[in-house]
Amino acid sequence: MAKKNLKRDVVIIGSGPAGLTAAIYSARANLRPLLIDAPADAHKQTAPGGQLMITTDVENYPGFSEGIQGPELMAEFRQQAERFGTEFLEAWINEVDLAERPFTLYTDEQTIEAETLIIASGASAKWLGIPGEAKIPAGFGGNGVSACATCDGPLPHFRNKTIVVVGGGDTAMEEATFLTRYAGRVVVVHRRDKLRASKIMQEKAFNNQKIDFIWNTEVEEIVGTDHEGVTGVKLHDLKTGEKRIFPCAGVFIAIGHKPNTDLFKGQLDMDEVGYLKTSGHSTSTNIPGVFACGDVQDSVYRQAVTAAGTGCMSAIDAERFLDHLPVAMPTGEEVTIEGEHISPDHRAIITADGHLIPNSPEIMAQEDCE
Repeated sequence: MAKKNLKRDVVIIGSGPAGLTAAIYSARANLRPLLIDAPADAHKQTAPGGQLMITTDVENYPGFSEGIQGPELMAEFRQQAERFGTEFLEAWINEVDLAERPFTLYTDEQTIEAETLIIASGASAKWLGIPGEAKIPAGFGGNGVSACATCDGPLPHFRNKTIVVVGGGDTAMEEATFLTRYAGRVVVVHRRDKLRASKIMQEKAFNNQKIDFIWNTEVEEIVGTDHEGVTGVKLHDLKTGEKRIFPCAGVFIAIGHKPNTDLFKGQLDMDEVGYLKTSGHSTSTNIPGVFACGDVQDSVYRQAVTAAGTGCMSAIDAERFLDHLPVAMPTGEEVTIEGEHISPDHRAIITADGHLIPNSPEIMAQEDCE
C-alpha cells in the first residue's frame, strides 16, 4: 500500500505541555498545525500527553487553585488545541530528513513534509527497571514512586514520612534537599561509597540534618500494597551481600533524564547528554525552520509551566519564520525563510546567493550620497 503524503506549514512532534501549547498558538494563528504524538506504550513508558499522564496531583500549575490531576490537565490542553483546529496524528516517527525544506518525516503509513518543524518530544526519566517501579497498576508509579520531587514532593502522602532517594549525582542531591521541606527523613541510597555530585551539592546534603545516606547499596525492589502504596524498599548491600526491607513511604528515582532526541542525531546540535541546543533569544536550532521547546531542550527546570512557555515561543518563532521575518539562531545571527542571514550586530545582511547588503543607516546614507 502506498504511503499517504501530507504537507503542512507547521508540524509539531510531541503532545506534552510544550507541544500542545505550540499547537494552541499556531492554530490560533491559522497555521493549521499537525501534531504527531507517540502511541501509548507501557514498555517504552510513552503516552499521548507526556509525563503528566503518570502524575497525580498537579498543585503548581497556575490557574488551578485547588490543584488538578495530571491527565485531566493534559486533556484540557488537548481540547483547547482541538478547538482552534489542531490536527492530531498518533504514530511512531521512524526517520526525519532535515537536509532541506520542506523537512520530511517518515512513519509506517505516512510521508510528511513540513515547512517548519517544532520538536517537543520531551525527556524521559531514567528508571532502575526493578519490580514495583512501573506505574500503577503494574507497580507503584504514581502511588509512592516518582521521578520528580518538585512535582510530587509536596503531596500529603509524603508529609513527615521517611522517603528514599536513589542516586548519587546533582539531581539526587537536589531532589533530596528539596524533599526535606516536607518529609520527616530523607534517605539517599547509593551504589558507591561516595557521591558523583558536585562539591557544593554534596556539602548541602551532608550539612542537612534531615538527610541520611546508605552507601554501597542498591534498591532491588519496591514493595507496598494497593491500599497504602509504597511501604518499603528491598535493599542489597553490595559489600556484605545482606538483603533487608527498609520501611519508607515513598521512593524518588533520581538517576537523571534522557532527552528523546535519537531521531535527530547527526542533524541537530546537541549537548553531551543529548539535549537540543537552541538560541538564547528564541527556540531556533542550528537548522533554520526547526525549533525545539520543553524538556527536549531544557535540562534545568523541567516543569510543565516552563515547557508551556517555550511551546508558546516556538509557535511564535515558527509563525515569524513563515511570515518571512528573521528568527534568532544559536550563532547569534538571524535567518529568514528565504535564507537571508542578518549579522548579530544587525549591520549586514547576507542574501541566499551570497551578496552582502549593508543594514546600517549610516552606511546606506553614505552609499546614497555616492
